Amino acid sequence: MAKKGEEVPMLIAEAGPVNGQRWSVRGSLIIGRDSGCEIMIPDRQISRRHARITTTSNGILLEDLGSKNGTYRNGVRVDEPALLQDGDNIQLALAQTLIFLSSDATLPLEGDSLHPAEVEAGLLRLELRSRRVWIGNQEILPPLSASQYRVMELLYSNQGEVVTRQELIEAIWGEEQAVTVSEQALDALVRRLRERLANIDPSHTFIATVRGHGLRLDNPPE
Repeated sequence: MAKKGEEVPMLIAEAGPVNGQRWSVRGSLIIGRDSGCEIMIPDRQISRRHARITTTSNGILLEDLGSKNGTYRNGVRVDEPALLQDGDNIQLALAQTLIFLSSDATLPLEGDSLHPAEVEAGLLRLELRSRRVWIGNQEILPPLSASQYRVMELLYSNQGEVVTRQELIEAIWGEEQAVTVSEQALDALVRRLRERLANIDPSHTFIATVRGHGLRLDNPPE
């Protein structure tokens, strides 16, 4: 249990056998198929001891433990230990996706009293304080990952305008980290976000690609 005022890094599972589960990151966590792992993922693509996440004086370190099918951070295979940044996407083989949040303060608030009608008009609506997203009267659950939400928030705050790919990459991964992020990592993130939106309303493409420029949010009236 976190102490009052303590910011605790978190892992949130998405798109895999343990989808929706959350873990506080303290000390060292082994991820793997073995039942003795702190994060156990029951899938044959996952090695018995697949990867390790460790708290160090410099930050949270992600390390592959010689897994057969690989560990990926933002679409790039982890061959050497890598420091995690807020919103990083961790892919274990093709079986499980984890999202790293540098603090539990970035998690959506539960039981927030805001109603979707209290934000800007449009079929798609964001509650900026609680980081909740609605299409019509239906909330997107489980909540968007931190990186998905950053894309949504940037497009939402610039409705009808084109946001460049570079602006999106810097908003998600930060200016220093942006130079190491591939175009494919952004494409994969946007593709997953579109799928999440389509699960609620498949009849409308909210995120439009403006070729040669970037992305634009098309948010019709409700």
